[in-house]
This record gives sequence, C-alpha cells and structure tokens, in this order.
Amino acid sequence: MIQAANRIVSGMRPTGPLHLGHYFGVLLNWLQMQQEHECFYFVADWHALTTSYDEPRKIKGFVPELVKDWLASGLDPERCVIFQQSQIKEHAELHLLLSMLTPVGWLERNPTYKEVREQMQKDLSTYGFLGYPVLMCTDIIMYKPKWVPVGQDQLPHLELTREIVRRFNHLYGDYFPEPEAKLTESAKLPGLDGRKMSKSYGNAIYLKDPMDEIRSKVMSMLTDTKRMRLKDPGNPPDCNLYPYLQLFEKQDYLKEVWDGCINATRGCGDCKKRLAVSLAEFLEPLQARRAEYDRNPDLVRDVLRQGDAKAREIAQQTMANVRTLLNFDF
Repeated sequence: MIQAANRIVSGMRPTGPLHLGHYFGVLLNWLQMQQEHECFYFVADWHALTTSYDEPRKIKGFVPELVKDWLASGLDPERCVIFQQSQIKEHAELHLLLSMLTPVGWLERNPTYKEVREQMQKDLSTYGFLGYPVLMCTDIIMYKPKWVPVGQDQLPHLELTREIVRRFNHLYGDYFPEPEAKLTESAKLPGLDGRKMSKSYGNAIYLKDPMDEIRSKVMSMLTDTKRMRLKDPGNPPDCNLYPYLQLFEKQDYLKEVWDGCINATRGCGDCKKRLAVSLAEFLEPLQARRAEYDRNPDLVRDVLRQGDAKAREIAQQTMANVRTLLNFDF
C-alpha cells in the first residue's frame, strides 16, 4: 500500500459562476495548499450531473468558466494539477467496481441525501444521486492522497470514503490507503439577504460581476434588521455587512465601525460605501486576469489538457493494479 505523502485531492462542481463565498470558503484554502502540497484540483462535471442531469449543455459551458475563475484567483498550473473529471475515463471504471461492494444502507444514511432531495425542486430519486458518494470516493482514492480538505460538516462524507476503502482492502487485499481529513477554516459570508450565499437564492456577489453591479448589490444589502433608523443603536455581529468588513478592513477601522454602530453615530450607508470600494480594489486585479483568459480561451484548454494528461497517467496505473487485484487483467 503506497500513499502519496504530500498529496491533496479536491474538486468543485461546474454549476455556474463562482461567488465570494466560494473564494473565501474554498479557493483561499486551495491557494495556500498549492504552496506546500502536491495538489490535484478537478472540475467535477460528472458530479454536476447528479442534480443537473437535465442540463448537460449548461454544464459543458460552465467548465471553462470555472477554470477561468480558478486561474484568475491564483491557482497556478505549475504548482497544482487542474483536470476535468469526465476526461479521465478510469474514474468511471473504478466507480463501477466500487459500486459493486458498497451497501445501499451506507448510501441511504448519507446525512445530505434526504436534505438535498427535500430542498431541490426536481426528481432526485436516481441511482446517480444516491450513489454519488461512491463516485466521490473514486475521485479521491484514484490518486492515493494523504489528505482531503474538508470542513467540519463534511467529515461524514469522508468517513464514508474511508469505509469503502476498508471494505475494498478487506475483500481484495490492502491497496488503497485511507485518506485523512485536512480540516480547513473558511469565512462564512452571508448573501445579500442574510441567508447563505447561493446561486439558487439569487443573493450572491460573483467574482466576475461588473463593478457597477457590485456597488448596486452592496448598497441593497440587508444589514442589522433591528436597526431601522440611524438613531437606533446596532450590534455589529447581527449585521450581514460586518463579516465582509472583517475580511477587507483593518482593526482600527473595524473599531470605528463597532463604536459608531453601537452608539448610533454611524449609518449603514457609510459602511456599504466603504465595502463597495474595498470589493472593487480586491476584485479588479482578479477580473483583469480573468479577462486575459476570456481573450485567449486556448490558454484554458491547454491548462486542462496538461492537467488531464498528468491525472490520466496516475489513474491508468491505479486501474492496472486494481484489475490485477480483481483478476480482470486479461
């Protein structure tokens, strides 16, 4: 059993443009990890089909857009492997083999299975949706990583991967190492309306939004619902704007905001104007880099081709060994 001692694997579904929640919740961690680890980051387009099975054309269009956001945010193909899941056909083969040994009961107890089915306004009583943790397991163990970056709420998903690995090793011999969780910190940014920032809620600030649109969105943001007038004292932790200011502003300004809010001497409009300026300073360089990829789409295709080739080489070796273990090496 050989494990890549410094390797990390993680992916993201191409379901639309990335927003600030994605950047501070996932990408920022990816950027830090590529400096210290051997990272494999993949576009999980087959995973997108588990809930968007009726929109394959949209998924295809979202793939290069997702990679543009990654590259513009700072992912470096010289430091990490960026590849497209569906271009590595070995994922499909290993997924099939793992599905033969994974008990249905394990999948039905997946903590998000019922939750997502209830939230989505479409029929998700499909094998693909029930079995997506098996595909997720495949994506991870194909590359034998040491770590998988996850938040605390994602630990049950990774534990299911580890259970599948243990069952495979018990049945066919020790081959796949059990990946470990690399717990990551992430900033929780609320959406414009105070709910979780989400494409489906229409309450997101996207990385590629025009600056005029960003200013408009910021000025329309819900703040502290208990503070209806300027003379009403507020409480910064209750304000949906405050987590943004904590990300972009220095402590001396945050103290001014805190004192002005609780003493009712500073209005929410002042904070919104300041945030709009800070967001512009943060996003303009990112958008300039993205514009370069918009003008040269071949650059994105080249990144994926090179990443696919690196991932495929490892996946082919993994599957050659798996076929031998299962006596399918004809």
